[in-house]
Amino acid sequence: MSLSERVACEDVLMFVNAAIASTAQREFHGRAETQRMSLAFLHEYVLGNYRDLYAATAALDINHLNAALVVTNLLRTASTASPEQRAVEGRLIAARLRLLPPQRVYAVFRGLRRLGINNRRTRAIVRDWVAGRPDLAFDAVKYRRSLSAAARHAHLPLPDEVGTALFDWRRPKRYETPILESWRRAHYEQRALYELPYTVAEGLAAQHGIDRARFLTGIAPKLTDGERLRLQSTATRHRVGAVAMDLATAPLTRLAVHVLSLSRPERKRRRDELTGALRAAARRAARRQAGSWGRVVAVLDDSYSASGSGVKRRRPLAVALATHYLLEALAADYTGLWLHHRGDPLLVHPIGATGLGDRILDGLEQRPDRLVVVSDGWDNAPPGQAAEVLRVWRTRLDPGGRTSVVHLNPVYDADTFDVRRLAPGVASVGVRDAEDVAALVELARFSTGGAGFDELRRHLADRVDRFLTDDAGTGGSS
Repeated sequence: MSLSERVACEDVLMFVNAAIASTAQREFHGRAETQRMSLAFLHEYVLGNYRDLYAATAALDINHLNAALVVTNLLRTASTASPEQRAVEGRLIAARLRLLPPQRVYAVFRGLRRLGINNRRTRAIVRDWVAGRPDLAFDAVKYRRSLSAAARHAHLPLPDEVGTALFDWRRPKRYETPILESWRRAHYEQRALYELPYTVAEGLAAQHGIDRARFLTGIAPKLTDGERLRLQSTATRHRVGAVAMDLATAPLTRLAVHVLSLSRPERKRRRDELTGALRAAARRAARRQAGSWGRVVAVLDDSYSASGSGVKRRRPLAVALATHYLLEALAADYTGLWLHHRGDPLLVHPIGATGLGDRILDGLEQRPDRLVVVSDGWDNAPPGQAAEVLRVWRTRLDPGGRTSVVHLNPVYDADTFDVRRLAPGVASVGVRDAEDVAALVELARFSTGGAGFDELRRHLADRVDRFLTDDAGTGGSS
């Protein structure tokens, strides 16, 4: 590659790492304000210099926050794009919006309204997304203010009762649509509360002065999986067993977050149940690749910094735990090495310094096909030891690259506009959910200079084609 191509490749991969790992929230080593400023700059830089590739990242497994930012920025700067670019971007935006949670999409629409973006293209995107909602009456209850703002901004035609519920809800004495009628009655009758979504019923329950334990027991059948996870500690405090998570269907990383929220004595008591659920979730995530990765050794960071922050409590440790079980499913022969913990990984907890060097050396001594390191990259016991171990291994002991080494980092480093790297020449990629590890390892080959910029372009173009094809296959319109 030429120097300009290498810089471009590094810039795009840096952005992809950030878009996967960063949620612009406080991290163990970084404040929320710094995260937001760093991420905003990175979006503007890549959008301004590599617009086609910036748009293509909407087809990757980036997190919801950054997907929403990509959509907003493409619409905000549409006047600078060519007609061909706008055509592709429009399809990508529509497909990505269909994958985002509704609250994220409505937040995008509110942002567009604040920015004064109300051209014909934007109105068409809003109109098509709202028209594709499976139950607009449900949205009129759960996302009431957001839907009304979108309707005003994009001049949307709404079904009669939905429009009435948004703009003049007290006028009808009765609604024919069941959820709208339940919502109307819930303002006067406590029993009607339990026919509504949790987030709507919660506010009305407070107005009615309903006891928290009684409310949670009654609303339990209406809870989503995400709401059940968030309410676990509240349910335990109020001794409400009906809110328990369905471990058999929970995604792997979300399940790992739940497991680490439990006390160690409870994890020990429920060891068989929790371990079985994690392994089943890992097998679902591995799918056809199960057992195909050969001999794999993982070095997993359980140092104190893996405790995360107040808003991302134990998130880095949860990613490491989920990755442990996923790699166990992917590998034909697997060994997991934690920095401090020995024994059952279910009982892992964050403690001590980040001494990666010794454990990486232990892993390399087994000469695996793959060495996977899951860590925030703050190697400090002693500083730089991991980089030196990997340098000697790569240049002296394994110059042929028989063992591939990949560093998965769940933490965005705002100061470097990237995830913190372990060593030059070692692929470091951002990770948000362990379920994406297989795709991230495929992307990692571009970060070591082993693949050229043209190949990266082809890879992204292929991902865009597959993304749009899959969207069309699920009934999405362009």
